[in-house]
Amino acid sequence: MADEKELQEGCSPEQCSGCSHASNCPSNQGPQSFLEDQNVFSSIKHVYGIVSGKGGVGKSFVTGSLAVELARKGYKVGIMDADITGPSIQKMFGITQGASGDENGVYPAQTEMGIKIISINMLLEDDTTPVIWRGPVLAGVVKQFWTDVVWGELDYLLVDMPPGTGDVPLTVFQSLPVEGVVIVTSPQSLVNMIVKKAYNMAAQMNIPVLGVIENYSWLECPDCGKHIPVFGESTIDEVAAQLNVPVLGKMPIRPELAKLSDEGLFERVENDMIADAVEAIAAAEQK
Repeated sequence: MADEKELQEGCSPEQCSGCSHASNCPSNQGPQSFLEDQNVFSSIKHVYGIVSGKGGVGKSFVTGSLAVELARKGYKVGIMDADITGPSIQKMFGITQGASGDENGVYPAQTEMGIKIISINMLLEDDTTPVIWRGPVLAGVVKQFWTDVVWGELDYLLVDMPPGTGDVPLTVFQSLPVEGVVIVTSPQSLVNMIVKKAYNMAAQMNIPVLGVIENYSWLECPDCGKHIPVFGESTIDEVAAQLNVPVLGKMPIRPELAKLSDEGLFERVENDMIADAVEAIAAAEQK
C-alpha cells in the first residue's frame, strides 16, 4: 500500500470526495485546537487577559482593580497570575499562605471579598526565590494553573499576563478560552509601538481587544490640583483611534493606592477610573 506521502502526491481537490484516505489526509484537516480542558471541579464562564507590550506599566494594578470592582458588583472573580517570573498579585492582596491541594487539584487562596487567586509564589517555600526557568517550563506552569487548579464557580477569570509577546502570552492565548483582552500602557513616547505590538498579537490569535487603559496619565498637585504629565503628554487617544478600539480609562498616579497595594490591602482600593473597563468586560459577554 502506498504511504501517506505517496497518496498526497498528485492529489487535487476534485479527487477528495472519492478518496478512501480523505479523512486522514492532512490537506483535508481543519485547524488544530490547542485548548486545554479546565479542571473538572472548575466552572469558569468567561476568561479575559490583561496584557501589555512592555513591563512596568501597572498591568497587575489594573488586573487587581478590575477584579475588585467586578467583585463589588457581585460577580465571582478569580485572578490567575501568569507573570511567573515577576508575580505581584499575591502580595497586593495580602495573601501569605501557600496553596493547598488534594487528589482533586490545587486550591487557590481566597480574599475577604471572595476573589480567588493563584500565583507561583504560593507554591514556593520562599517568595523571594527567583524563578529561573526556560520558556517551555513557564508555559507548562500556566497550563497547570488552568488544568490543575480547582477554581470552582467563577463568572470571570482575569489572567495577569507577563509583558511582551513571548511563550507565556502565546500559551495563554492558545490554551485558554480567552474571550478578549485589555491592553495596559503608559503615556511615554513609545506608546504607539507598545500598544500596536500587543494589539497585533491579539489580532493574529483572533482574540478581540476590548480597549486600552493608560496608566500613570498624570500626577495631581496636592496644593493646587493641577494635573502634571510626569511621563509626557498622552497620545493614547490617537493610537486607539488608529486601531479602532476604545480608551477604557486614563488612570493618574495615586500614591495612596500604591501604599495600599504595598501593604497588601488592595481590596480597599477605590478606583473609579476603571469603571469603563469593568463595563466593557461585563458587556462583552452579551455579544
